[in-house]
Amino acid sequence: MNVRKDVASTAGVEAFLAALDHPSRAEIVALRDIILGADPSIAEGIKWNAPSFRTREWFATFQLRAKGGVQVILHLGAKRRADAAGGIAIADPQSLLEWLAPDRASARFRDMADVDAKRTAFASVVRAWIEHV
Repeated sequence: MNVRKDVASTAGVEAFLAALDHPSRAEIVALRDIILGADPSIAEGIKWNAPSFRTREWFATFQLRAKGGVQVILHLGAKRRADAAGGIAIADPQSLLEWLAPDRASARFRDMADVDAKRTAFASVVRAWIEHV
């Protein structure tokens, strides 16, 4: 599962973030670092008008219109997968995930203190999630 890091995609995300006028920009940047640092196979790009992350498939996308903080949507690619219809098992001891569907969940972060408090747990969730992608 070794995905080649695309320098152009990373540069595109960096340019997008540099131009981003968002009240939670610092939290978005910190969460990006957590996601990218969770596993060396994770690459990034702009998908669905937001920073998104992939291994073999896209699996995480920022929801930039979320109110009161930052929301990361975890999914199993752009299309529903029949093999995930019954749900996937993710260890989530800090209850970071709000399940939106059997194959999609959301993680919300109120502010930088919340990001810092959940940093290790979120990285662990990301590592577990990409096993299903």
